[in-house]
Amino acid sequence: MHFSAAACKKGARGNMQITDVRVRKVAKEGKLKAVVSITMDEEFVVHDIKVIEGEKGLFIAMPSKKALDGEYRDIAHPINSGTRERIQSIILEKYEEALEDEEE
Repeated sequence: MHFSAAACKKGARGNMQITDVRVRKVAKEGKLKAVVSITMDEEFVVHDIKVIEGEKGLFIAMPSKKALDGEYRDIAHPINSGTRERIQSIILEKYEEALEDEEE
C-alpha cells in the first residue's frame, strides 16, 4: 500500500533530528572502522551504518543486504543528498570524538 506525500506529511514536525549516535569501533585492521546506530527524533533507530576508510577519506555506508541476484541493496537510506550529508557529518564527528576519547 502506498500513501501520498500529503497524507504522510500530516502532522510532520519539520526536519528530522538525530538525537543519539552510538559508535562501535572495529578492532581489526581493514577498511571498516566502526559500526554505528543512529536514533532519529528519539523515536526511530537505524543500526549497522558502517564507517569506512576509502581512498578519499572516511565515508558512511548505509545498512544493506545481499539480494538474490548477488547485489547488495540498502535497507534504509536517505532520499536526498542533503540528508545523507547531514547524517554522514554527524556520524563522522562522533566517530572522531570516540577516537579522541580512546587516546585520553
